[in-house]
Amino acid sequence: MKRDSGAQLRVGVLGAGAIGCFVGGRLAADGADVILVGRPALADEICTHGLALTDLHGPDTRLPSSAVQVATDVSALTDRDVVLVAVKSPDTAAAGGSLAPHVRARDTLVVSLQNGVRNADVLREALPGATVLAAMVTFNVTRPAPGTFRRATSGPIALERHARAGALVAALEHAGIPTLARRDIRAVLWSKLLFNLNNAINALAGVPLRDELADRRYRRIFAACMREGIATTRAARIRLARIGRLVPALASRLLPWPDAIVLRLASSMLEVDPQARSSMWDDLERRRATEIDWLNGEVVRLGREHGVRTPVNERIIALVREAERNASGSPRLDAAALTARIYGAKNVSDVPSGSGSGAADES
Repeated sequence: MKRDSGAQLRVGVLGAGAIGCFVGGRLAADGADVILVGRPALADEICTHGLALTDLHGPDTRLPSSAVQVATDVSALTDRDVVLVAVKSPDTAAAGGSLAPHVRARDTLVVSLQNGVRNADVLREALPGATVLAAMVTFNVTRPAPGTFRRATSGPIALERHARAGALVAALEHAGIPTLARRDIRAVLWSKLLFNLNNAINALAGVPLRDELADRRYRRIFAACMREGIATTRAARIRLARIGRLVPALASRLLPWPDAIVLRLASSMLEVDPQARSSMWDDLERRRATEIDWLNGEVVRLGREHGVRTPVNERIIALVREAERNASGSPRLDAAALTARIYGAKNVSDVPSGSGSGAADES
């Protein structure tokens, strides 16, 4: 991906949903040549409303439809220097297969901007010879209105360190998206996955993230999920990494603490828009398949491989699958109801504070 200094970076986004439109839109607003590839509904939405990008701290950016290139076929990405893959994890293999005829293996850099820990590997299998890098978007993006995409939590993009990634890192930084090149990307992916175990809890609760995390009863479930995840990664000798100020082992111990203490600590570590919800909540509301197998399912899979019990994550998976089958959106389980569905306890005080796996330190 060698280009003259000052040359315009040609970027394609495959799977232009919330993350893809926000990242691609910010790059386009900053002067990059960006093509968004998504469903016909996205093309219609942007044709009608343009693209509005908002942030926790601003500035807000608005692009008219004439300034946004949207395509519905992956062949539009043939001449790209960088392709950002932002499809849902269940669609990764198909996305890689559709992209294969259009990627110049020696010239195109492919980057996975997806949840989960194995998507880059899946893309490498589909794109032999191409440079495929893993990345993790640590912030949340919501869609508060048609054509509008809002960064609703703080955090950077963590990108696998590679000699060919310099131009992309520079472009993201210049577009106002903090980006960190990390050698320990596998540790970053697993750490983010442990924090993403809350996505399912938020989807089942159906309330804003801030409200959910303000309730100790929900947090105790989240902590139990994390403890199981930490125990499985430790058994598998998978290192975990600090993400900004977020440390998985510390978070799993602090989450069950009283509300006032946790909220004070959390506000210094992570900013959250009052209306932000998880992407899995959005999937349930839109009657789409979720990424539960690529989040909580990874913990269960790893636990089975290494003889670590993961009962809380298993129950969470069962509840999300039930919600998918019902196709009625979030079941909106309050904290007491969710506790009962997971533990069979009518009152959170009946649930042992160490439910799930015992707390484990990072290796």
